[in-house]
Order: sequence, then structure tokens, then C-alpha cells
Amino acid sequence: MEQSDWRARLLYPIAATYGALAVRRFTHGRPFRSQLPVICVGNFTVGGTGKTPLALLIVRALKGRGERPALLARGYGGRLPGPRRVDPGRDAAAEVGDEALIMAQQATTFVARDRAAGARAIEEGGERANVIVMDDGLQNPSLTKDLTIAVVDGRRGFGTAKCCRRGPLRAPLEFQLRLADAVLVNHPPQGPGQEASAVGEWLRRRFPGPVLEGRPQPVGDTSAFKGARVVAIAGIANPERFFRLLEALGAIVVERIAFPDHHPFSEADADRLLRLAAANKAMLVTTEKDHVRLAGSAGLKGELRAIARVLRIELTLEARDMERLSSLIDLSLRAKRGRAGTGVAE
Repeated sequence: MEQSDWRARLLYPIAATYGALAVRRFTHGRPFRSQLPVICVGNFTVGGTGKTPLALLIVRALKGRGERPALLARGYGGRLPGPRRVDPGRDAAAEVGDEALIMAQQATTFVARDRAAGARAIEEGGERANVIVMDDGLQNPSLTKDLTIAVVDGRRGFGTAKCCRRGPLRAPLEFQLRLADAVLVNHPPQGPGQEASAVGEWLRRRFPGPVLEGRPQPVGDTSAFKGARVVAIAGIANPERFFRLLEALGAIVVERIAFPDHHPFSEADADRLLRLAAANKAMLVTTEKDHVRLAGSAGLKGELRAIARVLRIELTLEARDMERLSSLIDLSLRAKRGRAGTGVAE
């Protein structure tokens, strides 16, 4: 028996217990039912799959039809438990989390570890929001959802299809599939590939709801990256996705520097990265999420923030799948509001 086999066997009881506890927590919860429609974007696995880009896509779609969405996030990487409305001009990532700062640039955003308390804060906050878009929380039993969409990384899929410690799943997959109304497969930027196609086909055989497909696309002019020597910096859950996107844009990535997700940059980090760029005569390029963690920094971190270029991305769907997503949103709003039509509720 190989070493990895006996290690996996030892971890099996832990993974099974983790999965059973996740199911029990959900099924025995007493959720708060908000007076506002709640659209939840979640995932089945630990690590990044593209939840926040989908949440922001839904926010833009809602605004386009005259709705007033507010985002509700846990605030990963931030120390404040909330509920707290995020002020992108004053709050720091260490307080509210990096993703929440990005969200707050597009819509009213609250962070709250207690999601029910966060929903109440949005209802009572005076912002006149009429839809809650919840970033993460598929497995969270504290708040009733009116539409739940799970995001799956098209390249990594479900990994070993085992629960945490032994695999990447947050709870048993069959249980989690029952929590979702739709699934979105987030393909690599350069195209689906065999692995991503296999994930989509597997889901269509096993999941009764809609299976949508999307992929990240860069925002704005990216011509500066073509042929450029680049030191790429990514402190996100799936840094390889960022590195591959830069290469797809024609960049020559001479150094790939991956940090843990939500990594708080130090002066030593900044010194190392600035020196690497100088030694390689290369451009420093990072993600929007990493860049926002450097906001307000002085010293070498401030220099790093000033020098580093940001490659912003947005999730895009084919026209057909965007129509299907719009229909899902329409149906959930109508059902919640209890009337025909898709107009804005007062």
C-alpha cells in the first residue's frame, strides 16, 4: 500500500465526521426568513471557484432591471464580526476583508459572520435595498435562500469527492446538490478543455437543475501585457487561474509568486517583490483582490501598490446562459414577492 493510501485511510473518519456534522448543522437549523428576496452564490468545495465574480454579475443584472441589490458577505480575512456596512473609502481589508471592499465599490455591502443578523441589518439600514445577494453560504442554515447557485471550478471539479481533511468538499456532494437550484461551471479563461467539459457533463447527468457555463474575462485594455515580462503576484485561493490568464493574454510570466488566500502583505514581502521585478526587468502584475489589501499602505507596501498593475476580471456567460440566469432571477423574485411581473417592489 502506498504511503498516500494509508494516510487517506487514516483521514477517512475525520472526513466522514466533518461531512455528517455539516449535514446535521443544516438540517437542524432554524433559518431566518428575510422579507427581501435572498439570492445565494456558494460552492461545494473549499477554495476559490469564482463565487464573488458571479455575485457581482448578478448585482449588475439586478441593477440593469431597476432593482436595488445589497451584498451580504462573511468578511473573510477581516477581524470585524459585523453586521457592518462597508465603506470602501475608509475601511481596510484587515477589518472587513478584501472581497467585501471590492463588492462595496459596486453596491451596498454588509459583512456579518451571523448571516441572519446581516440580513436584518440590510432590512433596517435605510439603504432601501430590495434584494440581498449573499456571497458564500450554501451550507449556512441561518438564512432562508430564495435562489441558490453553486459555482464549480471547471478544471478542478470536485477533487477526490471527499469531505474536508480527506478532500475538498464542504459536505457530502449528494446532500449539497440538493441545496442548489442551479450550478455554474467556471471554465478556465482560455476555454473549457477536457476536464471542464467532463465536469459539466457529469453534472448534467446527476443534477436535475440548470447547469450554466461561464469563464473569467479581463476588464479594460490588456494590450500592455502582450509580450511583457511579468512578475505575477496572487494571494488568492486559485492562483494558477490568474497565472494562466496572464499567459493567455500574451505575457511572459518570469516569476509566479503565490501567497495564501487573503494574505496580509508585509514590508518584507514588498521588498522581495520589488527586488524580483527589478532583477528581472519585469512588470509587477497582481489581482484586484491583492491590490485592495495594500490600500492605505506606506513604505515599501505603498510603493508596491503604486507600481503594481492590476488585472481585473469579470465573469462572463454566453448569451443563452445569461438568459437562463435572468429567468432564474425573475422566477425567484416573483415567487418571493408573490405577484406577477418583474417590476421593482416598493
